[in-house]
Amino acid sequence: MSFPLIRSTLSIFALMTLTACGSPQPDEQEREVIEAHQAAESAAQLAPDHAAAEPTAAETTCDASQAQGLVGKPADADAVEQARVDTHSKQVRVLKPGQPVTLEFNSGRLNIEVEDNNVVLSVRCG
Repeated sequence: MSFPLIRSTLSIFALMTLTACGSPQPDEQEREVIEAHQAAESAAQLAPDHAAAEPTAAETTCDASQAQGLVGKPADADAVEQARVDTHSKQVRVLKPGQPVTLEFNSGRLNIEVEDNNVVLSVRCG
């Protein structure tokens, strides 16, 4: 074996040994999880207390029992708005027969189901 070949072989061996001794790098997913945890901890430490500013559950939750008197009556704009106010709902939607609707539950939304002639069939939250 010639001297340059031995030197190259020893250099490669030394590099491999040093690389093996270093701490392993986390893969991309682990790194993202670590960064997310660090960001959450930082945000929790820096965030002011918002407990007093957040609305109470009673202010954000619909109470459909307060609008049951609307069943069997026409769903005109004034009646729909009054039902929204009476039920403490943030939103209201009038659902007509066959109308496509989203299925996610929203505790602050009043759903008023009507017939083809716009007469209220039911009132519910969600």
